[in-house]
Amino acid sequence: MARTIPATSEDRPNWVRSAPFLAFHVVPLAAIWTGVTLGAAIFGVVAYIVRMFFITGGYHRYFSHRSFKAPRIVQALLAFGGTTALQKGPLWWASHHRAHHRFSDTAEDIHSPLMGFWHSHIGWIMSDRHTATDLSAVKDLARFPELRLIERFNWVGGVLLAATSFLVAGWSGLVVGFFLSTVALWHGTFTVNSLAHVMGRRRYATTDTSRNSAVVAFLTGGEGWHNNHHHYPLSARQGFFWWELDPTWYVLRGMAVLHLVRDLKVPPPEVRSASLVRTGCLDVGMVRAHWTKAAAAVAKSRVTLGHSVHDGVASVGGAIAGTRAGLESKLAAERETLEAGVASSLSAVDAYARLLRQGRRSA
Repeated sequence: MARTIPATSEDRPNWVRSAPFLAFHVVPLAAIWTGVTLGAAIFGVVAYIVRMFFITGGYHRYFSHRSFKAPRIVQALLAFGGTTALQKGPLWWASHHRAHHRFSDTAEDIHSPLMGFWHSHIGWIMSDRHTATDLSAVKDLARFPELRLIERFNWVGGVLLAATSFLVAGWSGLVVGFFLSTVALWHGTFTVNSLAHVMGRRRYATTDTSRNSAVVAFLTGGEGWHNNHHHYPLSARQGFFWWELDPTWYVLRGMAVLHLVRDLKVPPPEVRSASLVRTGCLDVGMVRAHWTKAAAAVAKSRVTLGHSVHDGVASVGGAIAGTRAGLESKLAAERETLEAGVASSLSAVDAYARLLRQGRRSA
């Protein structure tokens, strides 16, 4: 998706600070010398699957949305397990994800695809704008000292996993089992931010551009049913129907049977049948996205159209020089009318979206 929301100076990548992150992507090339052993490959696949669950079931569905309850020891294990994915600590992750839901697909959204695919997929991580943790957004989590400790030393889990990969499968285990699987895990997770807002189908009329994608669901253990999720974020189950693959939900169900977690929230029948796009419900998210594009196109045409008129009039010399002022004045008036109409429509859609969000939060 082309960028329709302009970036600020804070959104630009900090290449110096991001150097370790970028270098991490190069390390797997060392497999040319270490080779790829069967043990390393198995370790890498298992590490990907297990850590993906800690992100989806732990960082996302538990810490970000509190879609189920867990004893403190299980809560701590979910937090520590999540750190092995090297996506910072649970408080940082949850605070940013909650902000994403609060401002989805607006200028305040931390990784809206309206700011371009690159930004939504990876650029936002490399910027300085999102390095800090907003503790005010995760007061319910920050009150636990063990979570604050895990947050502070969030690098420990990754170091321990790297050491384990080397002990289990040698240099190939470290390069392939740890580094390569971590890079794959990063980009698998990032597809939810980027692809799941531009690829797939919309079942529900939400205030954002979220979509359901079986491909993203396969890569992320069920997170690809993103339109379902934005429709009812409190649900521990994101594949609302039996045919929607959701391995994270299956694991959580198993944990509930073992009494490791409890009170798994699921969407009530009336929620699953509400706000369906196919019934003609106003799709506010897509309307706003289209109006945002229109506003960006009109703004971009301001300079382009002005230059075109100027060049066109100048090319015929003095023959029609007298009409230039009137023509430019008329174009300016028409452009202002168009801009006002687009801005007014976008403002109305935004107001409607805010009211919908408030209604859903109070429901």
